[in-house]
Amino acid sequence: MAEETKKTPPAEPAQEKEERIGVKAYIALAVAVAYFSGALSDVEGMKWLAAFDFTTLSGAFGKIKEGGNFLGTAGVGARQGFLFALSLTPAVMLALGCLEILAHYGALKAAQKLLTPLLRPLLGIPGATGLALITDLQSTDAGAALTRELYEDKIVTKKELIIMSAWQYSGAGMVNNYFTIGAGAFSFLIAPLFIPFILIFIFKFVGAIFVRVMLNTVYKGDFKDE
Repeated sequence: MAEETKKTPPAEPAQEKEERIGVKAYIALAVAVAYFSGALSDVEGMKWLAAFDFTTLSGAFGKIKEGGNFLGTAGVGARQGFLFALSLTPAVMLALGCLEILAHYGALKAAQKLLTPLLRPLLGIPGATGLALITDLQSTDAGAALTRELYEDKIVTKKELIIMSAWQYSGAGMVNNYFTIGAGAFSFLIAPLFIPFILIFIFKFVGAIFVRVMLNTVYKGDFKDE
């Protein structure tokens, strides 16, 4: 009788090793934060740093005539809307291109590790969303584009997408809008300039936390399949 061959038990699947995040990733994250946050846009005595700022690099269209730009004046309807949307394209493309480069060097992984302990308890979203939130402080359009990419890459769920959108919608483009549009009211302020600025930033979190609570209670059933 032939001797039975011994079957070798299948090898156990190797446990996935936690990917190590090196110094290069943290440097890329620091560059991303400085680039998208507006911190380099107006450094006293070091104006040249503005060359590394997202809004500065996005630039602006020149004036065609007094009080107007390439959109013209008194435009209405779909044509005006299309031209306005067209004007947003360069900034969005620049933001997405820069994010791809920074992500290649590990910026998103570093953000995930550093910001998750902060964003997960507060807003219930992963730390990888940090760059999109930071970008929103300068550009609502670029921030929205980065947020959409995170959702399409399945880095965030639909619930997390809604919470991110709530954070971004409240005080959108905070840095630019506060120091440009809001500058007209600076002469009437009694409090120091930084106090309203900080309050706007705080209430971005308040609004997002409120939305998170609503999604986890009133609209909980809408996300039971996630």
